[in-house]
Amino acid sequence: MQNLSDYRADRSHFLPTHSEDLSRCGLAPGDLDFIFVSGDAYVDHPSFGPALLGRMLESHGYRVGIIAQPSWGSPQDFARLGRPRLAFLVSAGNMDSMVANYTVAGKPRRDDAYSPGGEGGRRPDRATLVYCTRIREAFKGVDIVVGGIEASLRRFAHYDFWANKMRRSILVDSKADLLVYGMGERAMLEIAAELSRGRRAADLTEIAGTVYKCRAEDAPGAGANGSANPPGATGANGPAGSLGATGGPRKTGAARKTVSLPDWDTLQDKARGKRAYAESFREQHRNTDGLNADILVEAYGPWVVVQNPPQPTLFGDELDHLYELPYTRTFHPDYLELGGVPAVEEVRFSLVSARGCFGGCSFCALTFHQGRRIGARSKESLLREARLLTQLPGFKGYIHDVGGPTANFRAPACEHQGKHGVCKDKQCLFPDACKQLKVDHTDYRDVLRALRQLPGIKKVFVRSGIRFDYLLLDSDQSFLRELCTHHVSGKLKVAPEHITPQALSAMGKPGMKVYEKFRRAFEKVNTEIGSKQFIVPYFISSHPGTTLRDAVALAEYFRDQGGTPEQVQDFYPTPGTVATCMYYTGIDPRNGKTVAVTTEYAEKAMQRALLQFRDPKNYRRVREALEQTGRTDLIGTGPKCLIRPYPPRTPGRDARSGGKPAKATKPGPGPGGKPAKHPASKSGKPRQKRSGRSY
Repeated sequence: MQNLSDYRADRSHFLPTHSEDLSRCGLAPGDLDFIFVSGDAYVDHPSFGPALLGRMLESHGYRVGIIAQPSWGSPQDFARLGRPRLAFLVSAGNMDSMVANYTVAGKPRRDDAYSPGGEGGRRPDRATLVYCTRIREAFKGVDIVVGGIEASLRRFAHYDFWANKMRRSILVDSKADLLVYGMGERAMLEIAAELSRGRRAADLTEIAGTVYKCRAEDAPGAGANGSANPPGATGANGPAGSLGATGGPRKTGAARKTVSLPDWDTLQDKARGKRAYAESFREQHRNTDGLNADILVEAYGPWVVVQNPPQPTLFGDELDHLYELPYTRTFHPDYLELGGVPAVEEVRFSLVSARGCFGGCSFCALTFHQGRRIGARSKESLLREARLLTQLPGFKGYIHDVGGPTANFRAPACEHQGKHGVCKDKQCLFPDACKQLKVDHTDYRDVLRALRQLPGIKKVFVRSGIRFDYLLLDSDQSFLRELCTHHVSGKLKVAPEHITPQALSAMGKPGMKVYEKFRRAFEKVNTEIGSKQFIVPYFISSHPGTTLRDAVALAEYFRDQGGTPEQVQDFYPTPGTVATCMYYTGIDPRNGKTVAVTTEYAEKAMQRALLQFRDPKNYRRVREALEQTGRTDLIGTGPKCLIRPYPPRTPGRDARSGGKPAKATKPGPGPGGKPAKHPASKSGKPRQKRSGRSY
């Protein structure tokens, strides 16, 4: 947690949050153009959506306020800044509110890094829906635009793990006027420009990067000539280096196809629904690039939801401008007495180098939200921001991270992407690296070198994930040596995730031989430079495509390595990922093949226990798993055994140490790992804390 004695910010340096702030600015309730409503505490840092978009709109002359984590029991708190002149902008926060509120086992989270003091319970379940409802109660007829990760990943009909059923597009359920998906800066400026001209948000059907509702007869492709309003960036005037460029050639007008997705009735059909959803998700996943995506339409009776193609990826000056706006780079002073906001500590002295990811991991929603094409900031911009960090209170000379979704992705995967967009039916790295893939760490290495030379900088760390298969493909392996010499703080995070071919195939990850090759190279380099540094590998249990036998094989791997993984998590089905589609349908949407799916709590618990088989608490579940899979040869006293014939006699001892038989403990939470039934407090106050383990 930040040393609060370092706090120097004044509320006058933040966007208005209360009526007193308006008075200080010479404004009154009702004078603001836009009001953000967010499920996160207000942190004025570019890693937080409302702050980034708010500062961007402010730089273009709009008056912006923020209502952070309002009390949702009544409309009163939503009215404290008055009615906005143009629109309310609603976001659940940096995480889906259901992920923020619950563990994968359905237990309420006690902690929330995006809330004051790290206290959980300050946002409602399905925050986007709740906030929109309260805003409608407070201001009839006001325009509402929804965005952020929750709205973006739920923009079409989707499987909802917490309800264990399909849910409609969040645009339909929230009754908002317009939805912005992905990284919404350019779309937001276009929306602001059109609203300023007197148009209503519900009538904006031409803006890329948005989803809108209309009658079926008015949808693109419904008439003989297709869409009357082909989507395309309209641009916006603003400061030098600000947004407005189109980002390269792309389809417009007649060049755009309109693709009809399976309708809501079909998706709910017991016989056809799951296959239809897999087909729908595949089409959505194919259309995530602004240069070649088609218009997607999903019907709900007489109404349709229409997704315009994404906005082009931001590069260079446009991206630099966003990250160099006048942020205070800390939490709002209202939270000082509550202990601050923990999430800011992860980013306070870090630099965002790039956006987007072409890694293609099945369990990741980045393709659906940021896209596969990389947009990077310039070296000069990163150096300017680093110099700014050295002037901040509390800076000790250490830059904690220079990266993005994947630290060593700093450019589009190939030249083709810049001209035609990403390939719709091919991945860059999976199942094998594409022959067109351009592998080069020179630019990233040069950025890190330049940062190291700045006065006041003692060390520059890389804590974002390194894509090790991409690194190994580089013909110049000097980057690995430089990484180990200067940028690893003792441990390097990588994500092999599993070891068996079928599991890794379902995950979209490289084979285990690739990881082992990297591990050996890492150890060799560290031996040569005389450094004792370690790899921290991440692993997932219960991912679609993995079985109990796969988990046993992974446990044997850990046994042979002589350690226990620090980072293990259960697969968490969240909207917008290939893996969640697999989890619900049992079908891999990429190829239509059937995949094994683990949904029952008992087997999920056994898979997780196997990954940490040395923990005495896991003895009973590990034994049960070995008996179920016919691997009782791994129960005994031999060097290859995972556990001894009897549980450890002393708590805390290695489960392989054995002991006399012990009384079995009771199993964990209820079957299926489904959420407990505990609706949010109607008062809008935090729910009472409950105990429960967090995965």
